[in-house]
Amino acid sequence: MKQQLNSGRRYDVDWLRIILILSVFIFHIGMMYNTWGWHMKNIEQVSVYNPLWSFLHIWRMPLLFFISGVGTALALRRRSIKQYAGERCRRLLLPFFAGLFLLVPVQVYLEKYDQYSSLGDFYLHMFDGSYSHGGNFSWHHLWFILYLFLFSMIAIPVIKWLRSGRANNLLCSIERLTGRKGGLLLLGLPILISQIVLRPFFPQNTNALFNDWAYFVFYLLYFLYGYIFAGSATITENIIKQRRLNLLAGTIVTCCMFLSFDLIPNRYWAEVSYGVNSILLGWFVGLTVLGYGYRFMNFDSWFRRVANEAIYPFYLLHQPVIVFFGFLLKDLEMSVWLKFGLVIVFSFVTTVLIYIFFVRPFNLLRVLFGLKPNKPQKEVEGGNELLIPVGIQNEE
Repeated sequence: MKQQLNSGRRYDVDWLRIILILSVFIFHIGMMYNTWGWHMKNIEQVSVYNPLWSFLHIWRMPLLFFISGVGTALALRRRSIKQYAGERCRRLLLPFFAGLFLLVPVQVYLEKYDQYSSLGDFYLHMFDGSYSHGGNFSWHHLWFILYLFLFSMIAIPVIKWLRSGRANNLLCSIERLTGRKGGLLLLGLPILISQIVLRPFFPQNTNALFNDWAYFVFYLLYFLYGYIFAGSATITENIIKQRRLNLLAGTIVTCCMFLSFDLIPNRYWAEVSYGVNSILLGWFVGLTVLGYGYRFMNFDSWFRRVANEAIYPFYLLHQPVIVFFGFLLKDLEMSVWLKFGLVIVFSFVTTVLIYIFFVRPFNLLRVLFGLKPNKPQKEVEGGNELLIPVGIQNEE
């Protein structure tokens, strides 16, 4: 590429990651009270915010994978491919397996509370069949960590190729395309084509890896785009300059998506319209968020520094805590909206307190939850420590 980003920290990337994971927290709480299926459901549900949850669902996780690709590119400036691969295992795969045995069983036990005498009894049966087929074994929200690890490994030959210089012509062409009005929008076509080919065979977003190949490729392409875009100041500048155009395009496809079944009488073509527009929506809205984020969030604060370390353990911890409080409140005669608010407050405070008092101070738990172990003060003075895994973190 003609112009590379400088080696300074990208605070906007940190802020976007923090906001996106907090949005996942709110989204999962809302899933207990809307009319969709989820792990824990309230006795009463409402459909009033289903459209908003549909809108959020379409672009949140793709953008989080994009940001993970950006973080990977920024961190690899100071790592070899071998160091990168080793860190992926330590700081993605290890927390995945730790969560698989420490966090997910709590959730599945609460879902099947009346079938087992205790959590200990459930542990004796946690491998009894696949969760998706009525059994107990699952990775629940840890699917994001597993997919990110696999993308990190799959991306290694792509990264080597991009670093070799043989891809310079392609990268320069991408830069030139993004400089044209609407060029960034056109880069969503490979994503759209991949889904047109794969979704007829794998229509459901299962997060179960097997038979989830349409969405696996979908998220992988976002991850790779994030890696490629992060290496070019030109592309970043074009994303900022075209943020209003991308906002307009995102607004149009959002309206087209939600109006598909009202404007198109044939149900088949209405479903096609909804599906195509939803894929475009994910890309267009993602670009819009990136543009405004890059423009207005590239600043530092004490909260960014604290939250940037905490956000990965927060993600790992949040869902079992949500399920626990949802379980306690689900059968109570109480307003759905009051329960929603109570679970937000109780879950957030509890998750933060678990992190502060049980994860952050102890090196064993820090490592299990994806953080670097604490070092004596004299070892870290004068340097900036990376606190979150490559692909989830930014680089100092």
